[in-house]
Amino acid sequence: MSKYILKRILISLATLLVILFVLFLMLEFMPGSPFNDEKLTEAQRVLLYAKYGLDQPFFVRFFNYAANMLKGDFGVSYVINKNFSVTTMIVARLGVTIRIGLQAMILGTVIGLILGIIAAIKHNTWIDTLCSAISIVGVSVPSYVFALALAYFVGFKMGLFPILYNPAMPEKSTVLPTIALSLFTIANIARFTRSEMIEVLNSEYVQLAQSKGIKEWKLIIRHALRNTLIPIITVMGPLLVGLLTGSMVVEKIFSIPGLGSLMVLAIQNNDYNVVIACAFVYSALYVFTMLIVDVLYGVIDPRIRIAKEGV
Repeated sequence: MSKYILKRILISLATLLVILFVLFLMLEFMPGSPFNDEKLTEAQRVLLYAKYGLDQPFFVRFFNYAANMLKGDFGVSYVINKNFSVTTMIVARLGVTIRIGLQAMILGTVIGLILGIIAAIKHNTWIDTLCSAISIVGVSVPSYVFALALAYFVGFKMGLFPILYNPAMPEKSTVLPTIALSLFTIANIARFTRSEMIEVLNSEYVQLAQSKGIKEWKLIIRHALRNTLIPIITVMGPLLVGLLTGSMVVEKIFSIPGLGSLMVLAIQNNDYNVVIACAFVYSALYVFTMLIVDVLYGVIDPRIRIAKEGV
């Protein structure tokens, strides 16, 4: 198991290095500059480029940035908060983004599993139709539409939760964005759980267990659900990252000081260091999540681990 995990970690680190290089390469060819102020003369721009090392060759800048990044230094902001540490900016905002994403993931997974299991057990009944309809709505309607609806009806009309993020009430302020983001997860998890559970319940070994008189709830939890979890975990990895990266619009709607709003602001202002740092953090979250998914594969089904170790 340790060899399997070590191999996955090394692949993840190599992937992150490639991602960092691609991010640098993309910004190299992007139009514009962090110093677009019309008041600046050409000589002043040259001095600014020299001050921040932007006049150096591409590979020199890349390796310097990579070396500093290993120390936790993502450079300084050029525009948004001049000469302020990008690392400090990200740390201050990352917590609330991860919190809302994890809350939405947990809520969406729990409700999605329940709906999927109920739909599979009550296959071809009105309950199955209702659960399927909820899944279709959750997949079809964008999260920002749900966010606007929740902000208006639950936040404004009913006054149950704050519409705008309030640092004094972080728990209540994250309820509406969490619900808005979780609906897509609920729909996807419910849909996959239903289809996989129906297939498993119709399998020969489950029918054999039923013939032995095993109680229905034990059959579902111990046999059917375990075999259903592998494809669901496959979906959960990208869904979690999607919640973190897709929260940009929702963060704007509820005025949440998260990483998504910072990245949008950095792109608008050509603040290179902030853009690279935010994009890299999102990429690292994705790679880390897929690493966890890979490890969980080996825990849930040892056959997958053995097969991958043999490759």
